[in-house]
Amino acid sequence: MLLALAWTRFAFASFVALTVASWTAAGGEPATAAGPPLSPNALEASPDGARLYIACATGERLLSFDVASRSVVASVPLPAPPTGLALAADGSRLFVTCARPRSLVAVVDLSKGAILNQFSAGHTAGAPVLSPDNHTLYVCNRFNNDVSFLDTASGRELRRVKVRREPIAADVTPDGRFLLVANHLHDGRADADYVAAVISVIDTTRGDVVKELLLPNGSGVLQDLRISPDGQHAVVTHLLGRHHLPTTQLERGWMNSNAKTILHLGRLETVNTVLLDSPDRGAANPWGCAWSADGSALVVTHAGTHELSVVRFPELLAKLGKVPAAPPTGPGAEYVGASRTRADVPNDLAFLVGIRQRFGLPPGDRGPRAVVMVGSRAWVANYFSDTLATVDVAAAHPRWESVSLGPRPAMSIVRRGEVYFHDATICFQGWQSCASCHPGDGRVDALNWDLLNDGIGNPKNNKSLLLSHRTPPAMSIGVRETAGMAVRAGLRHILFTVQPEAVAEAMDEYLKALKPVPSPQLVEGELSAAAVRGREIFQRANCAACHPAPLFTDLESHDVGTRGPLDRPNDRFDTPTLIELWRTAPYLHDGSAATLKEVLTTRNPSDQHGKTSDLTAYEIADLIEYLLSL
Repeated sequence: MLLALAWTRFAFASFVALTVASWTAAGGEPATAAGPPLSPNALEASPDGARLYIACATGERLLSFDVASRSVVASVPLPAPPTGLALAADGSRLFVTCARPRSLVAVVDLSKGAILNQFSAGHTAGAPVLSPDNHTLYVCNRFNNDVSFLDTASGRELRRVKVRREPIAADVTPDGRFLLVANHLHDGRADADYVAAVISVIDTTRGDVVKELLLPNGSGVLQDLRISPDGQHAVVTHLLGRHHLPTTQLERGWMNSNAKTILHLGRLETVNTVLLDSPDRGAANPWGCAWSADGSALVVTHAGTHELSVVRFPELLAKLGKVPAAPPTGPGAEYVGASRTRADVPNDLAFLVGIRQRFGLPPGDRGPRAVVMVGSRAWVANYFSDTLATVDVAAAHPRWESVSLGPRPAMSIVRRGEVYFHDATICFQGWQSCASCHPGDGRVDALNWDLLNDGIGNPKNNKSLLLSHRTPPAMSIGVRETAGMAVRAGLRHILFTVQPEAVAEAMDEYLKALKPVPSPQLVEGELSAAAVRGREIFQRANCAACHPAPLFTDLESHDVGTRGPLDRPNDRFDTPTLIELWRTAPYLHDGSAATLKEVLTTRNPSDQHGKTSDLTAYEIADLIEYLLSL
């Protein structure tokens, strides 16, 4: 009881400090040194726990951190922004995925602090995982929607396995039999009754997907997946979007709640989904997770609210085991909190009460993403403050330490905008950030949302914010004259707070600075032969009339025959840019087309958005190839 009281007091004090720090940061806290940020985004601990290896995304380097001296002792430049780390069992080599359209895996000799070799990988590779025998490296090729099996000695690709949409995290069972892959987003229509991302289970011997583990309706923006030390369970962090509800409020997770789903690996099925929020306070943007060596503690970072949750996992399993499949009846029936049945658990904001401690990070530590456990001590990499924070989660009186990874960089207005965009402390009760609905640098969550800016009962598919300031108006039916107006309306009506104008101005500059990612359909950066043919068809079918280069939009609204039963009779739809079309599925204003083929065929019967009815199947395929190359 005394220990629980100590945890509670510490969490409350940390939250107060965090709130004060948020106000300071919002006012433009000055930097102490010039230079680019490091942006630590991945962590690995040496087998003896004496060293931490830190991938720094914008710093494009690998840092070696000495735990005893609390200092960086080595730095290795990398060929591209790192996205993930995998440490050999003997601690001698580190495999670092470096993301670009043709990604590299840098093999670092840790005794020499130098790159020994480089392997080729797919588009925006990440989440490297070593097989238990260390002979195979599994790499998620995010924008190829597949996983590479690489020979660790030669770098030769042994096979590729197709998965769902944007594989972003993975882990392998201790026996090496199954590789679990977390797909960032769902890949179907957004107007369906059930819309959710899935976990792909790959049989590593057969080299194919043998099962897909379903998550609750609305699950998306998956970030991390980790298997327990005993190999019996896995946990994946994600959002749970309540996309069927109008966005009239945020209280009690009405729009977005923040969750982890527990998987049973023996049965290859989900156990349940547990919310990380509290009844009156969101835990926005769950990101990294890690286990203590004995599996007794599960830690999860909250990148939006700058916090760490510590869950006593055996107690969580025991509590879940007491929840019946059907409501209990008869005399003496017992209930577990608000959850009368297992189906209630993903909606129960109090389920973790008594078995979870929630700590605010030290003031100034911002954007916790990766986390590792060394003994009973959690180490957290803070993306926006270039710091490591650490706490002994088993201590009677836990105390945070914060360690800078270098001189604090000057923060440009673009970087400040990026910070605000990912910061849920500027949202009412911390339920979400702008990045909750626009993950991956202002892109899409692939959901329909019933926003209040055009009435209730007519949900629209989420739009990418890339080029939004250059392609007015904003929103599907153009209800915001400019993207700047949409940013300010979003602060008021989606985050439900009033912020200084400097916050919106910084977000504007961040969004203006976003750059298109080269399409995975390109060949050596150029159009394929099919895409070249498709470009000619694009002109012949008169698609360019409404989608002229270079922005591929005429900035006008049109009736293109796609109104649905929930739209108003006079609705006309803003012409979207086609740039990064490969990344923005599902398509049309209501997300009712899962593929471009549907857009060009079944959803274009009267040739109102391009004269496609007389195209052959081969011409349609070439046109699609071109569109997906933009």
